[in-house]
Amino acid sequence: MKTHCLHIKTAVLLTLLVFSHDLFSQEAHRLVILHTNDLHSRLEGYAPSSEYSPLSTGDDDTRGGFSRLAAIFERERSENNGSVLVLDAGDFLMGTFYHYMEEYRPFQLPLMKEMGYDVVAIGNHEFDFGPGRLEGIINNSHAAGEIPQLLLGNAEFDEKDNADNSLEELFTGGIISKSVIIEKNGIKIGIFSLMGEDADNSAPYAVPVSFDKINRAAKKLVKQLQSRGCDIIICLSHSGIEKDENGVWTGEDVELAEKVDGIDILISGHTHTRLDEPLVINNTPIVQTGSYGGFVGRIELEVKSAVVSLIDYSLIPVDDCIEGSSYVHEKIKGQKELISEKLYATTGFRIDNKVVSADFMLECNEKGGLEESNLGPLVANAIHDCVNSGTRTGSDISMVAAGVIRDRVVPGIQTTQDIFRVVSLGRGDDEVPGYPLARVYVNAKELKRIIEILLVAYKSTPSNYCYYSGLEVKYDPGRGLLRKIKSISLKNKEGDLVPVDISRDNTRLYSITANAYMLEFIGIIQQMTFGLIKVQPKDALGNEITDMKESIIDFDVDKPGIQEGKEWIALVRYLSSMDDADGDGIPDLPAFYRNPGLCLIPEF
Repeated sequence: MKTHCLHIKTAVLLTLLVFSHDLFSQEAHRLVILHTNDLHSRLEGYAPSSEYSPLSTGDDDTRGGFSRLAAIFERERSENNGSVLVLDAGDFLMGTFYHYMEEYRPFQLPLMKEMGYDVVAIGNHEFDFGPGRLEGIINNSHAAGEIPQLLLGNAEFDEKDNADNSLEELFTGGIISKSVIIEKNGIKIGIFSLMGEDADNSAPYAVPVSFDKINRAAKKLVKQLQSRGCDIIICLSHSGIEKDENGVWTGEDVELAEKVDGIDILISGHTHTRLDEPLVINNTPIVQTGSYGGFVGRIELEVKSAVVSLIDYSLIPVDDCIEGSSYVHEKIKGQKELISEKLYATTGFRIDNKVVSADFMLECNEKGGLEESNLGPLVANAIHDCVNSGTRTGSDISMVAAGVIRDRVVPGIQTTQDIFRVVSLGRGDDEVPGYPLARVYVNAKELKRIIEILLVAYKSTPSNYCYYSGLEVKYDPGRGLLRKIKSISLKNKEGDLVPVDISRDNTRLYSITANAYMLEFIGIIQQMTFGLIKVQPKDALGNEITDMKESIIDFDVDKPGIQEGKEWIALVRYLSSMDDADGDGIPDLPAFYRNPGLCLIPEF
């Protein structure tokens, strides 16, 4: 139970002398900016969802929730009449069952407008279903009701490919813009948005849409907004900021602030970084709130005689100290019921089914401690158990990448929606959310090459770190590229380790199961290594796979078409099979997963 409310605040931080602009009056004008980023459709608080009670205070430890966000926005508007601007820096979609329904019954964007959002940037995860489906979500949302102004300042469209034409038309119609000018309390505010290179790399399904370099695009947009007489220029940059191994702030948004003049406030996103106070680079404050609506950033500015002063900055915790909006809560409940009905019809699961009870934390932190994660091995084991149960063909190895593990498991009773959030990305060709599981075959030489590359790939891109089930690898971290692995062993049905002959003479094929998106990585290893390493995914007969859809596992061959299995369903079923140790009717997570050990064992 909560006993106090923490308010992270830096009072009277600094005054910025920004000579931008053209305020004719000598009178001071105030502006309050409320901002979020990386909401990922967290309409309800987290976690676990079973404890979320936004209409009462002092009775749960959950964070976030749109009901609480709406209450904060309403309070600020009532206290600062006419001078509140509400912004989001991208990745507002993808991450819960709520995004699942957006294609069928658009809800989130009209709700965000009702809550008070003025402008919302588009991030990489908005492209997870491709530009055509993104256009459909936005167009249908716009038809359903008023939505916030959407921004994407550096998108470029392919004249030779029609796949992005419908999205481009939204720019023509002004539903999405590169920039926008809004007036609040006599202040002319220019706002533009950007999507950075790392975010672009994390949006493979955005093709054929591409993105201009953020520094070049920002210079053009700042110049345009200055020429239109803006008093304040705000950049919503879905690019990111983080600390390097030496504790120094770095990232694309740091470079953006260093190289582009004229940005008064840089509201960052993408890296899920929480800045308790602005980081000032080249006279530009950079702010970011973390993720999932756990905090709202509050910026208070004053503009007088063409001088913009940052009066105050704070992070407002979105927690159980906030009594949420009953109106927003009831609207979300209605949408939740529709989602639960549709989910049950397609999967047999309801959103609030109780799956498992956990009395310890499970997590996978890309920013440190990937090797010590207990959640990664759990997901890998769940996939392995799913594909090897019953009379299915099975797989020798199952794997999952850290980048697709999107949430942690917080102690308490876990419902279906808590488990879905762990591996919530993507969709296949059916109506069930989530990436489908797929299987490919490689020979022993290729298997060694894949693991060798994955042993080093995560050094530059932590999301590439992989967790395995069904094998054990011993390696020497000090040895050179492609020479690290000392041995590979597979586990048989009895749990015994059987060594793999990794010499060229072994022509046996070994099966690997992962989500279909992850297995595409195997096909591009040649590109990553500039042609030095070739890995060709094959089917069980050794035929080359040219379309990864051919590798998707059919989980019910007696039904017509492909019955796709999903990572999250594998995890729900695996957890549901745990023993009910305390006899309360809910399976319990075994203590083994406090520290499940390593599949990759370094030996110097």
